[in-house]
Amino acid sequence: MDLEKTKNDIVNFIKSKVNESKTNGIVIGLSGGIDSTLATYLACEAIGKENVFGITLPSATTPTEDKIHGIEIAQKLGIDYEEIPIDGILNEFLAVTQLENNNLAIGNLKARIRMSIIYYYANQKNYLVCGTGNKSEILIGYFTKHGDGACDMEPIGDLYKTEVYKLSESLGVQKEILNKPPRAGLWTNQTDEDEIGMSYDLLDQILYLYIEKDMKNTEISEKINISVDNVDMIIEKIKRSEHKSKVPEIPQKTIL
Repeated sequence: MDLEKTKNDIVNFIKSKVNESKTNGIVIGLSGGIDSTLATYLACEAIGKENVFGITLPSATTPTEDKIHGIEIAQKLGIDYEEIPIDGILNEFLAVTQLENNNLAIGNLKARIRMSIIYYYANQKNYLVCGTGNKSEILIGYFTKHGDGACDMEPIGDLYKTEVYKLSESLGVQKEILNKPPRAGLWTNQTDEDEIGMSYDLLDQILYLYIEKDMKNTEISEKINISVDNVDMIIEKIKRSEHKSKVPEIPQKTIL
């Protein structure tokens, strides 16, 4: 990957989307993780820090380190930002519904509460919402539909996670963010790689060979010396989650 060309392509993409939409800037959720950090760096270069607004949206399960990093990135880049804890909204929702607690459902609810707040600010400011999804996670559906998957653009959406790290390092993103484990903080002690079932490095090798090289499951298994079951697991994630990246389907009416 040509890092300089990749950076310039994404910067130009962001500029064009803001200009085409006749909006005034970009709102972005600052999780303190590598993806939102990279997207914020690129947005600032594309349209200027004065036109980028960040929001940190912690909950009780957000690691303290991530809260600190989200604010530090905003301050380092010089963008305006707000910190809005979401537990009050979350607890009110849970009290009203009174359903049995379910980590996955509550985690997805947190993501949707966050995106509702981000879009509220975007509407108020006439800004676009900048997504922070990378190619690895989009392909396997590792995002919340209508939550962190809801946005007006995905600037780093064609970068595999390992490429996100490479580009972030080239831009000078701080080591503390580069070195900590990727996590959404949707429940206590959650990490992305535990949920996915393998490291991002291995995931990206599988995805690259399957998507870019059109290799069969058994060929991938032999090429990178892992079990076919692991390859099958990832391919199944891709197939099961295709609906998450599509416009809802509409049945065609019969014309008489």
